[in-house]
Amino acid sequence: MRDRSFHRRSYAAGLIGAGIGASLSPALHEREARRLGFESEYRLFDLEELGRDPGDVAAIAREARDLGLAGVNVTHPCKQVVVPELDQLSPEAEALNAVNTIVFDGDRMVGHNTDTTGFQEAFRRGLETVALDRVVVLGAGGAGAAVAHAMLGLGAGELAIADVEAARAEELAEALRRRFGRGRAHAGDPDALRRWLPKADGLIHATPTGMPAYPGTAVPTGLLRPGLWVADIVYVPVETRLLADARARGCRTLSGTGMVALQAADAMELFAGVTPDRERMLEHVAELVAAPAAA
Repeated sequence: MRDRSFHRRSYAAGLIGAGIGASLSPALHEREARRLGFESEYRLFDLEELGRDPGDVAAIAREARDLGLAGVNVTHPCKQVVVPELDQLSPEAEALNAVNTIVFDGDRMVGHNTDTTGFQEAFRRGLETVALDRVVVLGAGGAGAAVAHAMLGLGAGELAIADVEAARAEELAEALRRRFGRGRAHAGDPDALRRWLPKADGLIHATPTGMPAYPGTAVPTGLLRPGLWVADIVYVPVETRLLADARARGCRTLSGTGMVALQAADAMELFAGVTPDRERMLEHVAELVAAPAAA
């Protein structure tokens, strides 16, 4: 494993995923690098533009390594697909069976997951005082796994995991039970939201629905109510239909901007061996999401 004390005066990194043209990651990483006194380049490897499949993610990562990049971030739909192709996993990535950051250590590719720590810190900042006895997570992919582990790590009493792939939801629930104890998680399909949400303290949405490529909402508006808090990991747009519906129903809400800023800070630390200013990275995201409205 690379010595975390190293420091690069310049570095290049990137993002692999599908439909990522609107990602804030390039500007976010490059802005903070400049403020830290060094230059960086952050490239997008969009599967759709490249005409590649999610199964090609490891090959694309190797191509990025051969180009001299320090590492790559990985997003939908590649966070779990890439896991078997890596040479080593951090303990967190292994527990989640999901990777969002790959660091190149010579010829070796080492997988990490900064989504969990990023979401935990964002949640503490935005919804610190909410009840956590019963929490529903919609989505059991790589992002869903990260926030589910994060919530039990934050002290949530019981998680209900819903996913259109019932087997995937059950697999995640079983992984959570092994790590955090029996009875801490159970699984179902999205129809189970009608049973779960009336008794839940909060809902975390962890699917791509709401992104420009997947417009709309995955949660029927009638299931939202005052007293239910709602967090969305989608950050483009910041004002997803789910969050707008939730606020209209009197819910406390948390957007995905905090998570994206703080997971990026953790990834930059892995890539470059520097400690980003997390408050400043939150400001970067706020400015970047406001820029289209101001244009």
